[in-house]
Amino acid sequence: MKKAVIVLPTYNEKGNVDKIIPILEEEVFPSIKNYEMHILVADDNSPDGTAEEIKTLMKKWKNIELNLGEKRGLGAAYIRGMTYAIDKMGADVLFEMDADFFHDPKKMPEFLNKIDQGYDYVIGTRYSGGGSIPKNWKLQRKIYSIFGNLLVRTILTRFSIHDWTGGYRAMKKEAFLKEKNELIDFKGYTFQVAFLYKVVRDGYKVAEVPFHATDRVLGRSKIAPAEYIFNLLKYVITTRAKELLMGKFGKFLVVGGFGFIVNAVTLRILVESARWNPELSNLMGAALAIFSNYNFNNIWTFKESKSNTFSTYLFKLLQFYLTSAFGVIFIQTGTIFVGDSILGKQFYFIYFLFGTFLLLIWNFTMYNRVIWRKKAIHVA
Repeated sequence: MKKAVIVLPTYNEKGNVDKIIPILEEEVFPSIKNYEMHILVADDNSPDGTAEEIKTLMKKWKNIELNLGEKRGLGAAYIRGMTYAIDKMGADVLFEMDADFFHDPKKMPEFLNKIDQGYDYVIGTRYSGGGSIPKNWKLQRKIYSIFGNLLVRTILTRFSIHDWTGGYRAMKKEAFLKEKNELIDFKGYTFQVAFLYKVVRDGYKVAEVPFHATDRVLGRSKIAPAEYIFNLLKYVITTRAKELLMGKFGKFLVVGGFGFIVNAVTLRILVESARWNPELSNLMGAALAIFSNYNFNNIWTFKESKSNTFSTYLFKLLQFYLTSAFGVIFIQTGTIFVGDSILGKQFYFIYFLFGTFLLLIWNFTMYNRVIWRKKAIHVA
């Protein structure tokens, strides 16, 4: 039988752990038949006696263990606890869950059902499928929560996942072990967003389970809003920028830059030396640039989805030409035509530059989502 370990990170949670653990042991675990359920409390040397309370509970229930460490933040506590759960307890599935009743423990069977269905990483969501944030939160906190989560989704452009900032999750041990070394630097709450981003980036299968969040009754939240928001924004903005510049989009820009040179040089030679009109000259330069761009994009930018046979090469080339031709004729050349007609031909190269910018957006969207599209990660 597989073993699931609920990792509870604690700091001054004495009044909560003595309530949440009996509920887990007496109400939740008996309903789970296909997993051996265990609890690991990762306590950051709480001065309020949390550890002593856990030791008392360990005498009653033998499936509880305690892992102590210095206070270095939520992320550090989870990494320490999850590592212990795998190495010392033999965990196959790991749970992230708060000890303060913010997360509904009775939802655990649904998380495990998703794992059994083949998902690698399951998220408790407050923002879809009937989930909700606490009704008694002040308006300002509700705005922070909803807007902050939406901002993360927007900056990272991963809209299929609805709750990026929550901390109620279950995962196969393989997902944690794969990402562990990249998570060590995330000590605080940004850990949650970073972990999920890396899981999605690496193609793990993600599912969501809606739940109703409940505000804590005892103690105070450990989040420092200003610091959390600053660190979160810093992470998602820099991550997205690196993803664009060092990933597909950066390669696309390099390939497009070379194609731009081919197009621009051909345009100027034909207009200024051969005395062709700007529209026809641009079409000729674009035809050469398109062929160059296709081949470099196929073997470099989108190499994970590249054409592996001659027939797929020709099919993608046809798609590429049709997509690019539409953009060149109606977007780039159309911009030049409109500029020539309204402002005069003396500014043709400025129109060309503006039309090329619009063409850039069109091309990357079509290449990434149509011609060299990857199979989408399924989120349920």
